[in-house]
Amino acid sequence: MTNAIRAVRADYANPVHAAALVMLLDAYASDPMGGGEGLSDFAKAQLVPSLAARPQAFSVLAFASEDDSVPVGLINCIEGFSTFACKPLVNVHDVAVLPGYRGQRIGEKMLALVEQIAIERGACKLTLEVLSGNGGAVKLYERVGFAYYELDPAMGQAGFMQKWLA
Repeated sequence: MTNAIRAVRADYANPVHAAALVMLLDAYASDPMGGGEGLSDFAKAQLVPSLAARPQAFSVLAFASEDDSVPVGLINCIEGFSTFACKPLVNVHDVAVLPGYRGQRIGEKMLALVEQIAIERGACKLTLEVLSGNGGAVKLYERVGFAYYELDPAMGQAGFMQKWLA
């Protein structure tokens, strides 16, 4: 079945891609691994134009149909900057595959396209965050070459932290 899966760079101006992006991100947000609460009406309405307004953002979509009528996966990425390498990096911000399509290496196919786009942008690395309880995602990321971040093993691995502003 994965042979029929197509990974494409999202075109934010394409209404089919825009609708797929919002639907898939809402499904991910509704999933326990995405927090268990769907997107707000504001986020649904503003997500695509807000991404389109940011040249450092790009998205990859996976479709199970040639005509893009069956969206099944999404990755949103935001370019950052590595000061140590003095080059761009790409943060893989959201990775989602609809439940009925998991286990078919769709995430792997989308990540391969993300990597290609990151290389085209001159990025030195990809970064991402993953919940420790999301074993399937951890296995995927390790299978495609991700490892937990550390500068010196004696100093330990980096942890992801956040602070909400308003």
